[in-house]
Amino acid sequence: MCIYITKKYARVATSLIIIFSIVFIYIIKGSVCANEAANASNIEILAPAAVLMEPKTGRVLFEKNSHEVRCCASITKVMTMILVMEALDSGKISLQDTVSASEHAASMGGSDIWLKPGETMTVDELIKAVMVASANDAAVALAEHVCGSEDLFVSEMNRKAKELFMAETVFKNCNGLDEEGHVTSAYDVALMSRELIKHKKIFDYTSIWMDYLRDGKTQLVNTNKLLKSYKGITGLKTGTTSQAGSCITATATRENLTLNAVVLGGANGKERFKDAAALMDFGFANYNMLKPVVDESIFAPVRVTDGMQPSVAVEADIANEVLVPKGKEHSIDSSMEIADETSAPVQKGQSLGRLIYKLGDEIVAEYDIVAAESVEKINFGAVFKILLMDFLKI
Repeated sequence: MCIYITKKYARVATSLIIIFSIVFIYIIKGSVCANEAANASNIEILAPAAVLMEPKTGRVLFEKNSHEVRCCASITKVMTMILVMEALDSGKISLQDTVSASEHAASMGGSDIWLKPGETMTVDELIKAVMVASANDAAVALAEHVCGSEDLFVSEMNRKAKELFMAETVFKNCNGLDEEGHVTSAYDVALMSRELIKHKKIFDYTSIWMDYLRDGKTQLVNTNKLLKSYKGITGLKTGTTSQAGSCITATATRENLTLNAVVLGGANGKERFKDAAALMDFGFANYNMLKPVVDESIFAPVRVTDGMQPSVAVEADIANEVLVPKGKEHSIDSSMEIADETSAPVQKGQSLGRLIYKLGDEIVAEYDIVAAESVEKINFGAVFKILLMDFLKI
């Protein structure tokens, strides 16, 4: 009888343990999911507009009124520097070019290096003045050197904005001084920041804390105070005017993850730096960049009809990394969509299918599967040539 009771209670105890374990797992799982969902919503951003973007993929990780049209002050100079960097890359200008300041350039107010009409500086010195000290006069001098006049340069700025799909942006000048109709959005700033940092040379300037011009007579101190306080900071540009408030587009890199935080309309400089740091802290705490591993053996040759050879080898260039939430690195599934056969002619690099990576139902990366070689369409001349070559070998 005692043995029966003991076994009976043991079964009850086991059942209770199982039930409580299941309930506990669901509670923990629900708590984790809730925490993941709440992470972004828990970021306290005081500025009226902000966005956090991962530049390689262009994925937005956080946004607050990101498409609201606003003034952006000297953040404008991000676009100015895009055009300057493109002119350098194309050979149109060089860092050693000597630029003479015009009356117009010297007349700029706000942040400047007090250029005098006719004073000369190199392109290298002017870029340093723009990116370290946010010099308005230096920005205009560069614009005139690239395009001949600020008006022509601003036209190019607006052309480039359209090319980058900056739908909320209109530029009226190259330095960001308040002007009616000179507007952008936090999202558009992230788009142009993403473009600028493709030019790695810009980091030679944005990483400078202090430097000098005019043989040490003019001191430059970086307006981006995050250079002294934020781990991994690489740039990028601050801006402040009465209409725009305190703004920043900040970039930072830790290991293989780069983030761009844009803050527009902050109440003061301290607040904009705090907001930018909070955004990037969130990104670094919750995301990783992952390069997918591909088993090349999955790429079987594709049959080719009417071709000079029966099949064509295929390949995929997995060059880009994938942005994934931390802890989900092993949850990515891959699948392949590829035709069983194709018709000749086949050109090398021709797309024959897709390699798809998913996290749940979300596609996180796609890569073209392409022909690794060309295959000619079968023709009498080519066949005769092959038969002749075989005959001559006999």
